[in-house]
Amino acid sequence: MTDRDFPDGDRIKTFPFPVDRSLSGVGMRIGPMDGRRPWRADIPLEGVHRIDFHVVMLFDGGPVRHMVDFTEYEAGAGELLWIRPGQVHRFSHATEYRGTVLTMQPGFLPRATVESTGLYRYDLPPLLRPDAAQLAGLRASSAQLEREYVDTDTLPPGLHTAVLRHSLTAFLLRLAHLAAGSTEEEHRLDDTTFTRFRDAVERDFAANHSVSAYADALGYSRRTLVRAVRAATGETPKGFIDKRVVLEAKRLLAHTDLPIGRVGVAVGFPDAANFSKFFQLHAGTTPVAFRAELR
Repeated sequence: MTDRDFPDGDRIKTFPFPVDRSLSGVGMRIGPMDGRRPWRADIPLEGVHRIDFHVVMLFDGGPVRHMVDFTEYEAGAGELLWIRPGQVHRFSHATEYRGTVLTMQPGFLPRATVESTGLYRYDLPPLLRPDAAQLAGLRASSAQLEREYVDTDTLPPGLHTAVLRHSLTAFLLRLAHLAAGSTEEEHRLDDTTFTRFRDAVERDFAANHSVSAYADALGYSRRTLVRAVRAATGETPKGFIDKRVVLEAKRLLAHTDLPIGRVGVAVGFPDAANFSKFFQLHAGTTPVAFRAELR
């Protein structure tokens, strides 16, 4: 079941990348943030929504408060917010946002780059606080990417796309290094077994809660999968799956009007009693109480 199966009041609206703003087929845009010119005019910035692309905001001022999946983050000058596709988020007053914003669909990046830069590491925090040296590197890399982005005259389109790809990769590698925070975590980003499992869970969590089924589908033994997921996250594959299911259930309970039973169905629990039992076990409260507390 997807957002499209629900009436407007029973779903979280997802906005696609604005293809009319893409450049030569490259799904990215970089430039200054300006509250008077939202980066996407048809998105209600101060309402809860999802996007199907990445947003990286590098702030020149602040503080700015921004909600991402039930956590309010306060970002100030020299800090970054990295919002990944599918995350539920909400802007505060748009006029307070000042700095540089990168929006991108990384479909034109090689798979190896996507993995090495951790583009879909939802377990990493959105708010990043670089030190002075890291910030200088990120600003220089961002400025270079923006120069290449706006320079559409000096190179033929194919070569311009290649230069953009390399410039974006350089910026994302710096960003990933900051997000990872340690050499141990950087090594984890390269664990192909875990990344394949993570991608499969993100795609199928609403229908598949079985570790063995994921292992079979990916061609791994259960033991191999357990070892890879534990090394990458410190938790079991079952714990990783359950955490993703609970997050989606919380999103639907908090931000839609779906009845509790239909929320359960949407995350793979046809029986409402089983869903309530599962949710209380992992969230420490019932679905009804969770919804009531937030409203």
